[in-house]
Order: sequence, then structure tokens, then C-alpha cells
Amino acid sequence: MRRGAIVRMVAIGVVVGVAVSLVAVLIPWLPSSASEEMDRITFVYWFATVICIAIFALVAAVIVYSVRTFRVQPEDDSDGPPIHGHTGLEVVWTVIPAVLVVAIGVVSAVVLAQNGDAGTNPLNVKVVAQQFAWRFAYPDEGDLTTGELVLPVGRSVRLELESVDVIHSFWVPAMGQKQDLVPGTVQRLVITPNRLGTFPLLCTELCGLGHSTMRARVRVVEQAEYEQWLDEQRGGRAGGGGDGASLFAAQGCGGCHALAKAGTDAQVGPALETARLQEAADGAGQPLAAYVEESIVDPDAVVAAGYQPGVMPRDYAERMSQAQIDALVSYLTGPEG
Repeated sequence: MRRGAIVRMVAIGVVVGVAVSLVAVLIPWLPSSASEEMDRITFVYWFATVICIAIFALVAAVIVYSVRTFRVQPEDDSDGPPIHGHTGLEVVWTVIPAVLVVAIGVVSAVVLAQNGDAGTNPLNVKVVAQQFAWRFAYPDEGDLTTGELVLPVGRSVRLELESVDVIHSFWVPAMGQKQDLVPGTVQRLVITPNRLGTFPLLCTELCGLGHSTMRARVRVVEQAEYEQWLDEQRGGRAGGGGDGASLFAAQGCGGCHALAKAGTDAQVGPALETARLQEAADGAGQPLAAYVEESIVDPDAVVAAGYQPGVMPRDYAERMSQAQIDALVSYLTGPEG
């Protein structure tokens, strides 16, 4: 091949490569990393992307040069010259892609192994998914259960995930790791937060009517703040029933119900404003507190008009003590703000 042709193909390849690189770099395809695992995933992403850009630029350069140089003139109806394959070229374009694919596979396998290693002293958290809320239990802290995942920065966390009804999927975009939750199985996932902040947790498996509202917060704090949060949670439990607002959040009620004083606006279930509850209680012929308690422990006993039975979990009486149920009822039937 003439030197001039090689120069032109190189020039075309450089232009294409720069253009594609700008698209790859200037558009934020990935969220800002908030975990060591996401850092590794990002490395694999860019490792594969650089290889793909190089191959794309090479192929585009050859195609553009060939189309411009060897195109047939409009009046030329003759047959093209017979061309025999080039063994050396065929070997090259077989070996190089094979090496690149193996390289991507090796890097991915190493990262996968590293992202599954929780180290010697991980924080253990049990994650329970249920239409349409997340619950987080800290087994090392007794029966501590919350509706918010609070983690100390810089410490590996081993999550044990399970679903009690349908298939859900756990994903914190900023932390990279993603895991489907299949009923009857326990899945494990490791995350090591390395950035302070509050990050959204999403369910990414269509799980029913309230799928879009099945969200929670992951809050990453300093170790001292984490210890303070634990003390506050222990104090709430030691007080008996605990705080109704905390129970509302911990049990994931806001994932389905709107309640202004709790800052929730979900519409899977009926709104829980006091006036709305009083109207429903009057319709059921029950005192307000009794109606609300029955709706918690036996949600299908009286189903609000326009809503379906069998959607709200029926195990709150098992999850909470009577004192906690009383505290939640008091919160729901108390002042609006």
C-alpha cells in the first residue's frame, strides 16, 4: 500500500477517534462513583470503551478510504477484478480481537472477584424487599430495623438480600452493584462507600402497581455520626413503642401512602391524612384509632374504595410489638403537622 494511502487512512482514523472520544467523555454516561466497587466497574467500562473506540476508528478509516478510493464510476458496468484473500491480514484480524476479548474478560473477572470480597470485618445488613418498600435490619445491633440504609464511609458492607413476595432488584446507581432478589433465595452483595452523601436506592425490576415508588435512601456518614445514629435508634427502642414518625419511615409506609407531615406523596394506597382516615373510619362504623390499627394488622378487613386487596403486607403484627403499633397509630391519628 502506498504511503500516501496510509497517511490518509490514519488521518481519517484520528478524526473519527477524536469525535467518538468526545462523545464518550463529554456526555456523563455513568453516575459519579460513591463506592470502591463502582470505581472498579468504571475502570472496566473505560477499559472496554477505549478498545472499542480504537477498533471503531480503524474500521471507519478503512471503510471511508475504500469508499472514496475504490468506488465504481457511474458508467462502469464491468466486473471487478478477482481478489484472493490475504492470509496474513486474516490472521491479524483474528488474533488481535481474540487477544482484546480475552483482556476484557480477564479484567472483568478480576474486578468481579474484588467486588465480591467483603474483607475481614464487614458491616452486616439484611435487606428485605416487599411490595413496595425496602427494610434494612442490622443483625449486629439486635432487632434494629429502619427504612433508611445508613452506612459508615470507608467500611465494607455485606448485604444479605431477600424478597418476601415477587422479584425485586436492588440498585444504588452511584455504588454500582446491582442484584436481583428472587423469593425463597438469599443473595449477597458487597459495597464499600467511599463518598459522603445521600444516594437513591431503586428497585429496577417491574414488581407491580407501586414499582415506581419503591425507593429508599442510602445515607453515607462518618463513623462518629454513624455511632450517634445507632445510639439514637437504640434509644428509641429502649423507650418502648418508639417514635411513630420513625416507625412510619422504618416500615416503608411512605412507599405506598401519601402523608404530608411525613413528606411522602405515593399513591399506591390511600392517603393517610387524618381527615381522610376519619372519613374511612366513619364509613366502616369504627372509632378512628381502632380502624387505623385494624388497617395495619389486617389490611384486607376493610379495603378503601378504589383500591385492591392483597397489596398491603399482612405481617405488620409480626414485625412490630403492640407498643410499636400503638405508637404508629398515635402518629397517624395525631395532629397533621
